[in-house]
Amino acid sequence: MTSVSAAPIYDFKAKVVTITGGSRGLGHAMALGFARAGASVAVASRKIESCEATVREIRALGADGSAHGVHVGKWEDCDRLADEVYARWGRCDVLVNNAGMSPLYPSLAEHTEELFDKVLGVNLKGPFRLSALFGSRMAGGAGGAIINVSSTAAVRPSRTTTPYSAAKAGLNAITIAFAQEYGPKVRVNCIMAGPFLTDVSKVWAHTPEFETRSSSFAMKRAGDPDEVVGAALYLASDAASFTTGAILTLDGGASNPSER
Repeated sequence: MTSVSAAPIYDFKAKVVTITGGSRGLGHAMALGFARAGASVAVASRKIESCEATVREIRALGADGSAHGVHVGKWEDCDRLADEVYARWGRCDVLVNNAGMSPLYPSLAEHTEELFDKVLGVNLKGPFRLSALFGSRMAGGAGGAIINVSSTAAVRPSRTTTPYSAAKAGLNAITIAFAQEYGPKVRVNCIMAGPFLTDVSKVWAHTPEFETRSSSFAMKRAGDPDEVVGAALYLASDAASFTTGAILTLDGGASNPSER
């Protein structure tokens, strides 16, 4: 085994990174983080205008990017995204399956089939299809890395997140399966994220209930989106050359609250 210098590990120049849900929240933070590390970033989300705005930010950092309006819950959109990325860049070295949704619903009995299918589609079906499309091409080429973004709701479900929790638990499961399918040339890992301060979290982040709950976390707070970037860079880099099929919990200690 040859030793690896720390200096070039997080240098992504000449690398192409595709990020779903890349125009806001954790995806946006990762898109800019990979751009700062020199990568070209393909930004995908349902709103093409938001993707284009993020690409402008990427170019302001001296990197390059492309915008892709897709709904990852739709199989044909996943196929199109893969085709567009390979047509534009000729390769993809890193896929980040970050797109997700967890809409509110009145009760489990009142949860509609349409909403259930939408939640499972975005959080599980899309990552499954994209991992197959990109992973098979990576395995047939120079290799690569796939990073799934899951949630601690996968292992700590509640009555208000049930379909979302089920989907994210499935995402944890397929992380391991795809690591087996496409190894050793493709590494597949998962960031299991806890509470982060994104635009989606505004509805609960500053409530008295969350402030009380977060006081039991080891870090005493929710995370900032930029705090996911280091984990993503690690899992995408040669520093993680022996890391695959791993589920990395990133939650500030929320999964193991203090009893005080």
